Amino acid sequence: MATDFDLSFIIDSFCFGSDFKSYETKNDGHINSTYVLSFADGKKYTLQKINTFVFKKPDELMKNIVGVTQFIKSRGNMKTLSFLPAKNGEYFVTDKNGGCWRVYEFVDSVYTCNTIKNNGVFYNAGKAFGRFQNELADYPAETLFDTIPNFHNTYSRFLDFKKAVESDISDRAKSIEREIEFVLSREADTKILLDLTDKNELPLRVTHNDTKLNNILFDENTNEGVCIIDLDTVMPGLSLYDFGDSIRFGANTAAEDEKDLSKVSLSLELYKAYTEGYLSAAYGSLTENEIAYLPFSAKLMTLECGMRFLTDYLNGDTYFKTDYKEHNLVRARDQFKLVEDIESKLDDMEKITAEACERK
Repeated sequence: MATDFDLSFIIDSFCFGSDFKSYETKNDGHINSTYVLSFADGKKYTLQKINTFVFKKPDELMKNIVGVTQFIKSRGNMKTLSFLPAKNGEYFVTDKNGGCWRVYEFVDSVYTCNTIKNNGVFYNAGKAFGRFQNELADYPAETLFDTIPNFHNTYSRFLDFKKAVESDISDRAKSIEREIEFVLSREADTKILLDLTDKNELPLRVTHNDTKLNNILFDENTNEGVCIIDLDTVMPGLSLYDFGDSIRFGANTAAEDEKDLSKVSLSLELYKAYTEGYLSAAYGSLTENEIAYLPFSAKLMTLECGMRFLTDYLNGDTYFKTDYKEHNLVRARDQFKLVEDIESKLDDMEKITAEACERK
């Protein structure tokens, strides 16, 4: 059977315990190459090639992932990915071409979602990420490696933005003065959570850092979110980063690149659904400050994302994949419109959060 990877190398490198039967290619990921391997005893395993262009230290990456998943497994309260050790004692192997490969047990009887079809789906998503946070509340986050340094350092992102404005290498700054001023006027916001962290008023947590809906495996029978996947960006950070980015992504009434800004707003119903789900699982492990800043985190993560899109636009679209010349600018405007809408609804969001807490 012809493959686009060295099948015999993979079979020889891991202890699968049965004869290989077949494999299929999965095309639903954007970073890593993924395959499902089937064996004679009926077991299936997920094989992934780690993208070492994005994650340059696979040893540190896998130490983070294995440490976190084994910790969750030891608690026995939540399903998690189970990685197969290689014969060399590590949790990944390197082929003759420098490709890094890992294997974990295939999770069956589950499905993923790319869109929010109803409030119940978003409630279950919030509950799943809340359970993930709760299960890892006692994990020593300071022992994790930063696989992408300064990933959610909002002030660092702001400084990157200012540098892009000053350099203006694509000669675009003059045409987007309003958008530039929008970011510059919110500089103080980019420091708020970082300052609280520096004063030890927000705890360092294990954070997922990519809390999209499709990174949850939902049970086919109960529709509960049973397992969190795509753990490559697990790092030390703030729980507020994960919560805020979930709201940014999931509670927007429009697509991330909607050109008609009149369609862009924050759905308070979806905010309520996610918040209630999240707090139903994570409430007992969160501090008062973490809960108090949940609404603000949605604004901050949306602002950060908008900054990143606009920074890339100023730099000539070198980071995010674009489909047309002003794609990053459209994305940035979408995020900034959402920031404005969140600002107008912060009081409502705080009330919803307080009511969700009262029901605990």
